[in-house]
Amino acid sequence: MYYIVLDLEWNQGTPKTERPEIPFEVIEIGAVKLDEKKNIVDRFESRVCPVVYDKIYFMTAKVTGITMDELKDEDEFPAVFKRFVTWCGDDFIFCTWGSLDLLELRKNIAYHKLEPLGRGPVPYLDIQKLYSLELDDGKSRKSLEKAVDALEIDKSDVFHRADGDAWYTAEIFRRLKRRDLEAYESYDVYRLPGSRGEEVHVKFPTYSKYISRAFRDKNTALRDKEATSLKCFICGKETKRYISWVTVNGKQFFAMGKCREHGMMRGHLRIKKNWDGATYVMKTIRPAKQGDEGSIRMKEKNAALQAEKLNKMQRAQKSKLSNSEK
Repeated sequence: MYYIVLDLEWNQGTPKTERPEIPFEVIEIGAVKLDEKKNIVDRFESRVCPVVYDKIYFMTAKVTGITMDELKDEDEFPAVFKRFVTWCGDDFIFCTWGSLDLLELRKNIAYHKLEPLGRGPVPYLDIQKLYSLELDDGKSRKSLEKAVDALEIDKSDVFHRADGDAWYTAEIFRRLKRRDLEAYESYDVYRLPGSRGEEVHVKFPTYSKYISRAFRDKNTALRDKEATSLKCFICGKETKRYISWVTVNGKQFFAMGKCREHGMMRGHLRIKKNWDGATYVMKTIRPAKQGDEGSIRMKEKNAALQAEKLNKMQRAQKSKLSNSEK
């Protein structure tokens, strides 16, 4: 199995010329191939002749220094992507700095009607996240250059070019010592699971994650038994509901349940929209910490207060309308 450390540079249109189906067009692909011991075994670099946007966006030019003259004689995306896929081989996992590169790659693949990377969500390693889990607070996300500086990596290559950024990302990945963190795969959800049977159920060392198929709307999602279940992430059994799903903003929901064998579990459910507007659920379940109950109870109280405030406003509006009709 190989690690394919990927980086892309892309161009975009202006507000008048932007194509919603491909807002960012890939103009450069850079990648580093690592073996299972994280040794660098090969590198891939290719610029791409754009076919959607024929002018370099001013911020793209400023950040990357790429000009249209550099690209006009290069191969177009389908040919470059075919070479890239062949170079990757059959047994690999993508690694990126952050979550955007794989999403934009899949959008470009779809635009050119090429063979997709997968039917549903694609697992990958977010090196930015793994860096934070091992060397930072686990929550913050450093820029690539700041991480390079923190690890005192020789800045012999350029930043903001695909080949250079892929190399820097690979060097950071090679310096991460905790191989157990590789279990914390991320998932690109450009394509959602196509059916209930294809939904993502994955168990990490400290929590579980669920990614649903597409639902018609939020209410349909919240009526789905699997989407709103609260199972112990260790044994997979349904917990006895202690606090049902509560929300303040209608997008994030929290709940608590008790597993007879493994204790209290805390659920976090998010109603999200895919790039094409499809509604889906992303849910995590982990052991509850001290203070979680109070936090969720406070959300429950705030939700009740907001609901009562909304009811009062609606009653006042109805009363005002009724009086005006008399």
